[in-house]
Amino acid sequence: MIRNWELELSRRQCLGAGALALGGLVLGRPSWAEEVAYALPESTLGALKRSEFVYVSPLKSNGEESRCHGEAWYFEDDGDAVLGTATDTWKAKAFAKGLNRARVWVGDYGRVKQAPARFRAGPNFIAEAKRDTDPATFERLMQSFATKYADEWGKWEPRFQKSFDDGSRILIRYKAVSAG
Repeated sequence: MIRNWELELSRRQCLGAGALALGGLVLGRPSWAEEVAYALPESTLGALKRSEFVYVSPLKSNGEESRCHGEAWYFEDDGDAVLGTATDTWKAKAFAKGLNRARVWVGDYGRVKQAPARFRAGPNFIAEAKRDTDPATFERLMQSFATKYADEWGKWEPRFQKSFDDGSRILIRYKAVSAG
């Protein structure tokens, strides 16, 4: 004869084992976000490959855009927008404060102060920001900028190199995670 408490214990054990198995399955994988990557629409990816600028706005913890918006030089790296920015800029400061999500618009709409509404009509996406410390990424950025911003690069190349070497410039990689 099975007593009630033995049956209850058996159910609890069964549920507990199921929860442990499911937890192990989830924890044993790199992350769901890595497995189900967001693919940018072809038009946005094409613009990301061609454009000279992206406009970035960190997102607050409640999902609202911060008041900081700005156009930035970047290079497209495997579908991501990678920026090299000084550690004292608002982009780096927002990232350092944990604002690791941003809305990114792609295109050249002029200085953000003169084009506050124009860039909002452009292709955009929500991105997760991560610091990229790989020296190979920095080398790709330098090569890309030498071509992409050739007219101004003679002045900026030594500044980028010096500030990256001394740690006063970081790379922030913006990886698309959803539609904008």
